[in-house]
Amino acid sequence: MRLALFGDIVTIALDTLRTNKMRSVLTVLGVVIGITAIVGMTSLVRGFDESLRDSIRELGPKTIFLAKFSGISFAAGNEFKDLIKRPVLTVNDAFAIERDASTVDKVDVWLGAWGIATQERVFYKGEKTKPIYVWGVTENYAEANFLKLESGRFFTAAEVRHRRPIVALGQTAYKALFPMVDPVGKTVRIGAVQYEVVGVIAPRPNAGGLGSGQDDFVVIPYTTFQKQFGWARISGRVRVHGTVTDANAMRSAMIIIVPREEVSQADAIREVEQIMRIRHNLTLEKPNDFDIVSQDAILKVWDQLTGYIFLGLVALSSIALMVGGIGVMAIMMISVTERTREIGVRKALGARRREILWQFLLEAVVLTSVGGILGIVFGASIGLGVHYFTSFPVSLPWWSFALGIGFSASVGIFFGMYPAFKAARLDPIEALRYE
Repeated sequence: MRLALFGDIVTIALDTLRTNKMRSVLTVLGVVIGITAIVGMTSLVRGFDESLRDSIRELGPKTIFLAKFSGISFAAGNEFKDLIKRPVLTVNDAFAIERDASTVDKVDVWLGAWGIATQERVFYKGEKTKPIYVWGVTENYAEANFLKLESGRFFTAAEVRHRRPIVALGQTAYKALFPMVDPVGKTVRIGAVQYEVVGVIAPRPNAGGLGSGQDDFVVIPYTTFQKQFGWARISGRVRVHGTVTDANAMRSAMIIIVPREEVSQADAIREVEQIMRIRHNLTLEKPNDFDIVSQDAILKVWDQLTGYIFLGLVALSSIALMVGGIGVMAIMMISVTERTREIGVRKALGARRREILWQFLLEAVVLTSVGGILGIVFGASIGLGVHYFTSFPVSLPWWSFALGIGFSASVGIFFGMYPAFKAARLDPIEALRYE
């Protein structure tokens, strides 16, 4: 088909759109909605995906997390009632890994950060914070978690060993209690105990820019945490995920492990796994009763989740595109009927079936492509609007635009094929007689 003829057909299609504005708008509305959903949701999901991956990378590429159980176990199909029966992890487990694992550089322990979390208000003179997390950690906390200090210092091994009442503030406590004052050296109260502020932790990575409480915490030496809190406050029975269980089963420690620089993460994981299996007296045929979580494992679960999200998005968008396609087919059938005499004239003047076919097929493609372009504009506007008002990250890759145009054009081809064939097969004599 000559380029000039292609240009003429596109011009005719656009003239048809202009002539029947309301009909055309209603026809492509389904296509617009479908493409808007694809582009808009893709921009938000991709933006959050990139932000989350950046946040995970901030934890260190080789960092290993050891927990009683985690989302990895749920993703593998394990039941909560089985996972809760696993033995709790203890500070002694961390000491054993630090002592026996030749591949490990740093080991840190979090108490109060797994299971039933410890939350308290922090007081300074007449000011107080909202309830925030209190974590008991080792002197390796900042280094093991690749965190920076905004001011002051972190704990020393001697301070941890001697249960010193010292605290490092997260950003939430710092801004609530000391908005205009250097907090280092000041005394705050957590519960009934006075603590000296020795440092302020810089803002932690914030996946999605949602302000999801990533800085709502203070950290104290784990020995001091054991002295003040112990586990008495969570004795008894609690309901978690619909299962009533012993609260002591939810008091497990979280252990953070950083392999040596010259050692691969896989080697470190194998050694940590071997140490923990020996400590838990697991025979060869028994599975692990703990979770070893790495950056790759977290991203694998996230990839599965985003895959389901995109699958659901495609399914919902397909419904809108199908509705739009049916509308396109209906309007093209009406167009063929209205222009029957025109088709007869064109055939009488020498137009071939192929040219008539292309004319109506391209009209359908132009119709849906215009809907696709509008959907891209609306979808991108939604993504940018959400980012402007909430700081939620967005990503608008070129392929999302190409995907929108490709989907909309495909709808035009698929649903425009039957009307185009019907127009091409009209008998010229019968068409000329049509009134």
